Amino acid sequence: MSDTIPGLDGNPRCKWCAVAPDFLDYHDKEWGFPVADDVRLFEKLCLEGFQAGLSWRTILAKRENFRAAFSRFDFNKVAKFTERDIGRLLQDEGIVRHRGKIEAVINNAKCLQELIKREGSFATFIWRYEPKADGLAEPQTASTSTASVALSKELKKQGWKFVGPTTVYAFMQAMGLINDHHQDCVTRVKVEQARRKFKRP
Repeated sequence: MSDTIPGLDGNPRCKWCAVAPDFLDYHDKEWGFPVADDVRLFEKLCLEGFQAGLSWRTILAKRENFRAAFSRFDFNKVAKFTERDIGRLLQDEGIVRHRGKIEAVINNAKCLQELIKREGSFATFIWRYEPKADGLAEPQTASTSTASVALSKELKKQGWKFVGPTTVYAFMQAMGLINDHHQDCVTRVKVEQARRKFKRP
């Protein structure tokens, strides 16, 4: 059975992007392309935390609702959220209403503020964990890695929550620290080109 599917243009793409219509655009334009923006990195790690036990399809469908609910993931604003905000979010049907995950986002925003004081930026810290290409598993065959375990461990040590190795690995795949597109996927080449041009923070 093939691990790719033909896109509308006839070119092969990772099989998972056929699951839902909105996956194709996400696959072609976002997944795997390198990111150095602190807000985007924070947003993605938060959304991966919300995905735990759920599907990415659920989270992606609600992404704009999450952005509205969490001040577009401006961590300096989220860090100031109060119990009243938690109550508001628990009533918001547009997001995943899980108290532990909501509280984790607020907690992690505060942790990020402290991290930036030490490191200068979230991106500087995150990109230190970019694994070497020869240490990676075949595309889409792993759910954790040595690097994701190490990053997860360090984040937890700093007080972050809902950042287990699997969550962190999915984050690394999405944010371009790993090019996990299938070998035959047309987007893999585009991601590789973007990674070559990308200036590591």
